[in-house]
Amino acid sequence: MFERSGFKGASLGDIVDRAGTTKGALYFHFRSKDELARVVIDEQHQAMRAMYSAIAESGAPALQQLVMLCHEMGTRIVHDPIVRAGLRLTLEFSGTDGPARPYLDWIDGTRTLIELGIRQGEIVETIDSPTLAQFIIGSFTGVQLLSQVLTRRADLEQRIDEMWSLLIPGISTSRDAGVHREIRAARWQPIAE
Repeated sequence: MFERSGFKGASLGDIVDRAGTTKGALYFHFRSKDELARVVIDEQHQAMRAMYSAIAESGAPALQQLVMLCHEMGTRIVHDPIVRAGLRLTLEFSGTDGPARPYLDWIDGTRTLIELGIRQGEIVETIDSPTLAQFIIGSFTGVQLLSQVLTRRADLEQRIDEMWSLLIPGISTSRDAGVHREIRAARWQPIAE
């Protein structure tokens, strides 16, 4: 309901009806709608942190990991209602005293990968990593919002790929278009347990 109607538009009655529970059961677990919304944001944030760790374990070069992260986040936005709801709530709350931690952690993780890419020699050393990290996250946020508005995210993967087709030539040490295509094609595949 948060993903569909936003915080203000999702009434407790709607949430209870969709969950197939009672208000008493909801209040047993959450003191308020605000607390429930914060838990949804926290769940989305924890999923993002776990995704960063799992992709880091792939051992892929840093620039490929950045591409993998954006595409995996795009996939989760399309397929996971908790991720969509968490992002929507974070954006809605950002107009007041919203939770900045999910975005700050996302920016910090991206900065860390950029710095690794610089050390590995695949990202140009003159790049200011904090600025590029904020730019990548801002670009991704804009791309996914525009995709939502124009196509209900049907073209999100294509839009993310286009974003990287514009970014990679400016930040990669390689000038080889084939290498750029290989970086853009990077996708993370979770290990089956």
